[in-house]
Amino acid sequence: MTTPSFETERLRLRPFRDEDAVALHRIVSAEGMLKYFPGPPIPSLEKSERLVRHQIEQWTTVGYAWWAVELKATGQLVGWNGLQFLPDTKETEIGFLTDKALWGQGLTTEGGRIGLRYGFRGLGLSEIIALAHPENGASRRVIEKLGMQFDRVTEYFGMQLARYTLSAAGHERGAAETSRRA
Repeated sequence: MTTPSFETERLRLRPFRDEDAVALHRIVSAEGMLKYFPGPPIPSLEKSERLVRHQIEQWTTVGYAWWAVELKATGQLVGWNGLQFLPDTKETEIGFLTDKALWGQGLTTEGGRIGLRYGFRGLGLSEIIALAHPENGASRRVIEKLGMQFDRVTEYFGMQLARYTLSAAGHERGAAETSRRA
């Protein structure tokens, strides 16, 4: 399967490449970047390399994964955005991470809209979830801007997380409302 790429006004969402691991490691190594993620506060370069390799493999084995996110203007890798299959629960999660230097500019939401549209329209998924640490207000705001509804706090990855959901029908209603307002 060929991994699709997408462009927005400011972003390019493309397949990860092995050489992205070094830039990704720089992003995730910023102080406090992974404050709400399970695991060590700063992962090793090897862990970043495994993450990139896993995303590349997921496009082949599952048919979707995270995209590497670049700024169109510069080609600079600034994070990831896209879908992840959760084998333990058989759910699909939208996930994202954006370079700390670019927070507050709406880039994560811009990329997240592509992931949701691809999941519902391209893959025919009936539901997509999002997960965030209950204290991670910034991620929760992005999730809510994407039109997702809070469901409950429950355990994933060995920690309590806020779970949000969006159905295909809810996504289409939201897209129709946005079109009417434009």
